[in-house]
Amino acid sequence: MNSSDLLRFLRARSSVREYSGEPLDPEDIDYILACASTAPSAGNREAWDVVIVTDDDVRLELASAALEQVHIREAPAVFVVCANYVRSMSHYGERGILYALEDATIACTYMMLAAHARDLHSCWTGAFEESEVRDLLGLPQHIRPVALLAVGKGRPPLEPMERMPVDEHVHRETW
Repeated sequence: MNSSDLLRFLRARSSVREYSGEPLDPEDIDYILACASTAPSAGNREAWDVVIVTDDDVRLELASAALEQVHIREAPAVFVVCANYVRSMSHYGERGILYALEDATIACTYMMLAAHARDLHSCWTGAFEESEVRDLLGLPQHIRPVALLAVGKGRPPLEPMERMPVDEHVHRETW
């Protein structure tokens, strides 16, 4: 893949909120996880974990915890990406909290791109009641859910989303 191919690949990905409901192939799930395991992490601590939810009833409850966002219920799989504070804090102390959050978000980004590489669609969801997700999935106290990544065969938007010009984000040398 050359740099033009990469940019084209990234621009072709979009958040999708409508899914066919067709189950994911276990090989797709394995591929997504294999790609996530290559994500960079602070000190190679890999301070992230994921709960894969495919059960209809649990996805319905996750959708409720996610402020009734329908795509969480409709997607055949939801990857609940979590920061594992202990894994990072055991090495970095309090700073490990930030590193665990960063590790989890990078791993989630890799999962999203891996899904795209398999011609699947995804939607990163950050709006959810953390305590409800924690209780529903039985997460230990040192694990924090960071994102709900809906994945499946979807109906992408007809038009690409308009993006801000890159220069709106960039400051060189100083602000």
